Amino acid sequence: MPFIDILIIIVEPNYLTVSLVDKPILKCVIVDDSTLQRLSIVKLIENHPSLDLIAEYNNAIEAKMGLANNDIDLIFLDIEMPILSGFDLLDDLTKKPQIIFVTGKTKYAFKAFDYDAVDYLRKPISKERFLNAVHKVITNYKLKNDEGFDDEDFIFVKSNLKKRKVFLNELRYIEALGDYVKLVTEHDALVVLSTMKAFEALLPSDRFLRIHKSYIVNLEKIERYNSKVIELDNQQLPLSRNRKNDLVEALSASMKS
Repeated sequence: MPFIDILIIIVEPNYLTVSLVDKPILKCVIVDDSTLQRLSIVKLIENHPSLDLIAEYNNAIEAKMGLANNDIDLIFLDIEMPILSGFDLLDDLTKKPQIIFVTGKTKYAFKAFDYDAVDYLRKPISKERFLNAVHKVITNYKLKNDEGFDDEDFIFVKSNLKKRKVFLNELRYIEALGDYVKLVTEHDALVVLSTMKAFEALLPSDRFLRIHKSYIVNLEKIERYNSKVIELDNQQLPLSRNRKNDLVEALSASMKS
């Protein structure tokens, strides 16, 4: 099978955990009558460099007064609370920030999206679902404020309290390694404690594509491909049969943008 040329201009690893960094720092609040749930969300927010926790409220009445005096980008909002529910709170707000509902029940899911919720998280919240929801919020924020992803966007990989910056334009591909993933950059490789699904949700979909169950590739780094493999410089990565159409469409869209 001949290769198709794409006209696009273009040690030992450490075991790490990962968090995404996007340039916007979004101001957020938590509204939940459960102390334990607030603490779990606080921990997730504090580990996300793009979120700035302004306040936490244990009821919607206090939140209503607090939000009147603060310009907030995002609310992590419980639904079932005494006196005033999460829905009641939103009905009373004149300026509505982005909303991620956090609740223990599924029965409110359809109503939640009537309020243009970004996501609906079931308690207890997994880190993967949290990161996925926040990524949607950041994407919405960038679109609203006409901020595109550029060559200076980056992610942080975290090890022992220290964080390593990896620029997206230098990230070549990501490979699944069991419970870990390997980030291969222009300069080195890092092994990170994470899932492929989590990385696929975090990375901008117009620049990165899952081409195989074990590989996510930076579209800008692809030089050639056929029905079975893609080439990055002199390196080949497998291409799943059911991903070829996705690849063609993604490359076409990237050349038009």
